[in-house]
Amino acid sequence: MRSRFEPDRQLTARMAVTMFLLGLVYVAFIAALIVLLKSVVLVVVIAAGLLLLAQFWYSDRIALYAMHGRLVTPEEEPLLHGVIDRLCATADMPKPRVAISDMDLPNAFATGRNADHAVVCVTTGLQRRLTTEELEGVLAHELSHVAHRDVAVITIASFLGVIAGLVVRFAFYSQLFGGRNRDQNTAVALALVMAVSAIVYALSFLLIRALSRYRELAADRAGAMLTAKPSALASALTKVSGDIARIPTQDLRTAQAFNAFFFTPALGPGTAVANLFSTHPSLERRLEALAEISAELGGPGSRTP
Repeated sequence: MRSRFEPDRQLTARMAVTMFLLGLVYVAFIAALIVLLKSVVLVVVIAAGLLLLAQFWYSDRIALYAMHGRLVTPEEEPLLHGVIDRLCATADMPKPRVAISDMDLPNAFATGRNADHAVVCVTTGLQRRLTTEELEGVLAHELSHVAHRDVAVITIASFLGVIAGLVVRFAFYSQLFGGRNRDQNTAVALALVMAVSAIVYALSFLLIRALSRYRELAADRAGAMLTAKPSALASALTKVSGDIARIPTQDLRTAQAFNAFFFTPALGPGTAVANLFSTHPSLERRLEALAEISAELGGPGSRTP
């Protein structure tokens, strides 16, 4: 599928490099585990591979279930469908399924393994807070994730870190319940597994976060260029970021597992993290980039393509 969303070769290159580096890390990881654990690692790798395939294949259903989302028809949500219809026609791309999450947390996300199986979901909290123009900017941002195919890449990349945890847990419990058969060599092997896994997880964490931050900037740009209204997206970002700070901490914790997929991260007061570990660029950085796009388009409103 080729849409009219502005292509981003840097994003494509970064996705390819990230997946290549993650592949190298995990090849080295598996090789180390084979040496340390021998046949045990084979079972874990097969199980992790099957789980990865399941998550990739059913990522849309898993995300909707976790976020209490439900698919809605044009009759149920005419405004939301109308905005997405216009954007998809402008972008010349297939229309994704549309879903609503009955959460006060103001946010949106796109998921699905490809454009034909994509879902764009918005929360009722987001709908209530944004104007139609601001909502259009957010939805253009989400549709660009689908068009750029980075949803599938971030799904796979995010899951790879789980493998390290699964291997460690499996090895730990297999040795823990090995009882008297454990010896000093086994303890040393287990310590090495833990050390190798920690290194692999740390490298994966940093690579994924770096990709995630760039893909959000790329989606901001592509969405703003499609609608030619960067100020509307900037306004939505400002509103959502400010209102998230007032959402109860318990609700934020429920949603934080999906930060990498959200329009803006579910971080409440006192939970700010260093840019190196964030899934999204700072609000200031995103607003600055949108201001530059507005200048490119030739005006503060930039309402006509």
